[in-house]
Amino acid sequence: MSTTGTIPADAFSIKSPYGRRAIGLSIAAAVGGFLFGFDSSVINGAVDAIEGNYELDKVLTGFVVAVALLGCAVGAILAGTLSDRWGRLKTMMLGAVMFLVSSIGSGLTFSVPDLIVWRVIGGIGIGIASVVAPAYIAEIAPRQIRGSLASLQQLAITLGIFAALLSDAVLANSAGGASEQLWLGLEAWRWMFLVGIVPAAVYGILAFTMPESPRFLLAKGRNDEAREVFSRLVPEADLDKSVNEIRSAIDEDRKSKSASLRGPVLGLQGIVWVGIILSTFQQFVGINVIFYYSTTLWKAVGFDESNSLTISVITSITNVVVTLIAIWLVDRVGRKPILLTGSVLMTLSLATMALAFAFSVTVDGEVSLPGAWGPIALVAANLFVVGFGASWGPLVWVLLGEIFPSRIRGKALGVAAAAQWIANFLITVSFPAMSGWSLPLTYGMYALFAGLSFVYVAFRVPETKGMALEQTETLFVRKQKDKAPR
Repeated sequence: MSTTGTIPADAFSIKSPYGRRAIGLSIAAAVGGFLFGFDSSVINGAVDAIEGNYELDKVLTGFVVAVALLGCAVGAILAGTLSDRWGRLKTMMLGAVMFLVSSIGSGLTFSVPDLIVWRVIGGIGIGIASVVAPAYIAEIAPRQIRGSLASLQQLAITLGIFAALLSDAVLANSAGGASEQLWLGLEAWRWMFLVGIVPAAVYGILAFTMPESPRFLLAKGRNDEAREVFSRLVPEADLDKSVNEIRSAIDEDRKSKSASLRGPVLGLQGIVWVGIILSTFQQFVGINVIFYYSTTLWKAVGFDESNSLTISVITSITNVVVTLIAIWLVDRVGRKPILLTGSVLMTLSLATMALAFAFSVTVDGEVSLPGAWGPIALVAANLFVVGFGASWGPLVWVLLGEIFPSRIRGKALGVAAAAQWIANFLITVSFPAMSGWSLPLTYGMYALFAGLSFVYVAFRVPETKGMALEQTETLFVRKQKDKAPR
């Protein structure tokens, strides 16, 4: 029986049951993003203690920090395949187990090789969360508020980064140093990892209580279950339309080449390359240099180590605040204008940092910025975080959840997220060597990529504000066909 009627204007507000359910499920899924941010940043406070405890050289220390990112790439690819085969929730549970095991293993590690293993396992968990959360949120969110809900992934990541840096600071200060004993005869740096047990357990428990993605259920022929889930997320007047649109899109996927990742452009479909390029730009602007090497940057500006850690926490708070602004704007202004504005702000701020470090001097082997260049670099770095956090940080996750055809969403998102992690790894491992060679050139390169991101969005990314998920897929696929050589 068909349901027709008018959808109330406030049907998806926080006051309506549909809005509250969609928001609640999106927040639960985004806990994976919190773990993503926490686990990737918690090493920040422990790295010096680990280096001293195991007498590591700089190269091996850098590898211990960065190796988790390779695990992230593996986890992203695995999650893409598993989430399309097992469903979003079972894959979430697997990610939670990976986080839990990694937190315990890293906290109780007894050697560098086993620490590397635990870091890789944690990386796999991060990679899984980076794929499953945005896919699930995009698939349960009503189109009217999908942008805001999909942005919760990035908000959760920023909160995870903040929580990791804050807990590192509290534990280290409580023990009198990260290498000092805290509780049960364990050093503070070990407790930094063990704290991760709590959010990992929360994530796993939530995955048991959430309904499966209705789009996944429809793709598997479980129509009654899908309809029952949708009946709690959209008003009755929109129920049949939502279900029929998804069924039509799934049927169309099965008949067309869009049901496969394979395509004419270097073996992949053009739409998959859009996801890869967006993900690569998100990392090649150098955002994680700020979060992974912030202590070095702030020391160059003139702060001591203790104040540098405090500034890093403040920077992470700034990241959270501007992400909230993006969540408020994304369904009002649209995706494309925000991305373009962010690209401009990032380009200008990174170019300013490159200019500032052109005047740097080396004192006792340490880089320092004389005169006004220190404050200028400090302001520019924080403006860069503002520009990224209010645009490319959250909105890339929004677009990755929207642009792929239903039958390959998990796999395509996995490929795009893997590209993101590989790009993150390349930036992370290259920064120490590049910064030792030329900081102006390093930040100038990041500024160049920020400028190129503006050009790419301007010419290749259409606006998707207010569209049904199936419409956004069709729009992106059509745009890639229009741009393909004939």
